[in-house]
Amino acid sequence: MRDIWTEQRKLELWLQIELLAAEALVAEGIVPEKDFAQMKARAAFNIDRCQELEKTLNHDVIAFTTNVAENIGAPASRWLHFGLTSSDIIDTAFAVQMVQSAGVLIADVNALRDVIARKARQHQLTPMIGRSHGIHAEPITFGLKMALMHDEFTRALRRLEAVRQTVAVGKLSGAVGTSAHLPPRVEEFVCRKLGLRPAPIATQVVARDLHAEFIGVLALIGAGIERWATEFRHLQRTEVLEAEEFFAEGQKGSSAMPHKRNPITGERLTGLARVLRGNAVAALENVALWHERDISHSSVERIIFPDSCTLLDYMLVTLKKLTDCLVLHPENMKRNLALSLGLWNSQTVLLALIKKGLTREAAYELTQRNAMQTWQAKQEGRDEADFVAQLRRDPEVNKHFVAGELEKLCSLDFHLQNVGAIFGKVFGPEKP
Repeated sequence: MRDIWTEQRKLELWLQIELLAAEALVAEGIVPEKDFAQMKARAAFNIDRCQELEKTLNHDVIAFTTNVAENIGAPASRWLHFGLTSSDIIDTAFAVQMVQSAGVLIADVNALRDVIARKARQHQLTPMIGRSHGIHAEPITFGLKMALMHDEFTRALRRLEAVRQTVAVGKLSGAVGTSAHLPPRVEEFVCRKLGLRPAPIATQVVARDLHAEFIGVLALIGAGIERWATEFRHLQRTEVLEAEEFFAEGQKGSSAMPHKRNPITGERLTGLARVLRGNAVAALENVALWHERDISHSSVERIIFPDSCTLLDYMLVTLKKLTDCLVLHPENMKRNLALSLGLWNSQTVLLALIKKGLTREAAYELTQRNAMQTWQAKQEGRDEADFVAQLRRDPEVNKHFVAGELEKLCSLDFHLQNVGAIFGKVFGPEKP
């Protein structure tokens, strides 16, 4: 990813575009074939020379074309940058860089999804408590948690694929986009050679809502990374400890407390997601330019595009490693599941009572009353603190159920009966 955004790569793209434009002008009968042959044979740049020229010229594209013209020599150098404006070169090269960056990120997401899918299948039926508001809700499996993660990064993949097409737009239509000095055929030829499509209409620049959409997608994927980094951090809390980041031999967690094993990778990813969101705001600010163009966007883009692309590349690779090496503690999942004394069956009981003929209000009151009594028994340290046992002791509830019926309803098998169907929707049918 870093190679895509180097100064060397940028100037290589600029030179490629200049030569493609000149080649198209040969076909238009404007540039003599002999001059184009000289251009193609001698065209080159030197970054140090470009930077030296820019100190005087205070214009990076003119410094570049001056250096290239020095190498081409007369008379052919007169055709370099013929009919073009700086943004024709800059924006078209920029589009290539965005497309190539999206390709790297797509590969990253696919590699991450493979790791997530493997984890999901390994733990499809590993039970754990689901939580809402941070409080025990109903049982799920760790595999379902991973399936949800996989589904989210499948959407990330689709967004990257879509935005790669969105930003694959170049322009060689001149200083205000009128194509007054070059026929549109030149623009079409150059864009086709670069795997782009010509902008239907442009000013001096390609409209920056396209660029904001690209950075916005990166920020949204970063938010997804943060969402799962935060989830893993919560699961690593001492009181929970259902999963934790891999802690290597020789690693140290705290300069003061030798016992610490901190979720530093998840915390790092959480922080970096904020940088991506900040860059997305900057990209949105770049959409509004004066008339046919001002230069207020340029300095911003030189920072946020290389940074955002490189940063998300790093974040995806890091999340892949974190997920792959995640240490799971199924015994703690089982322990935590038991902490709420079977109260995660409350909705099951509520619905069963409704089916027996009670109004929802009456069924809710009966179920909640027994749930609260179970909690009270736990607070008082009584051994009989168990939701199903409490329900059996309540004659208003017990009369509605035959022997064994409540126990069958209030089971993990009942709650997890559709896990396989959910996996089928996420991952498709299992291969034989």
